Amino acid sequence: MSLKLSEISVGDQLPGLSVPLVRSDLVRYAGASGDFNPIHWNERFATGVGLPDVIAHGMLTMAVAGRLVSNWTGDPGAIVRYGVRFTRPVVVPDDDEGATVELSGKVAKINDDGTVKVAITAKSADQGVLGGASATVRVAA
Repeated sequence: MSLKLSEISVGDQLPGLSVPLVRSDLVRYAGASGDFNPIHWNERFATGVGLPDVIAHGMLTMAVAGRLVSNWTGDPGAIVRYGVRFTRPVVVPDDDEGATVELSGKVAKINDDGTVKVAITAKSADQGVLGGASATVRVAA
């Protein structure tokens, strides 16, 4: 896909994305990131500190939300700025279904420098899990 600035308008919706997460995804992410905090793999520990269950790593949640934008641009390198606030954890039960992160986005602004700001919505279990999530991308003129 070759996205062009001339084909983009404020308000355009990005194609939605659903990303399933199961416990084995958390284990793989922990190994890759080096983040072995037990709230991400030990249910007894997670509930003992007041969480409802094991939760996905915040940075993993941020990464899957970024995939929404890179899928749209067709080029992960097009993202020049990306930020989120972590507002709620993604709870990942120990079953075959796990959790699903539902992602949507829309073009919020076309900047004077030709970059495009995309507002991102990320939900799991019908609740927002990221706040203020947005990416700025550079696309072909």
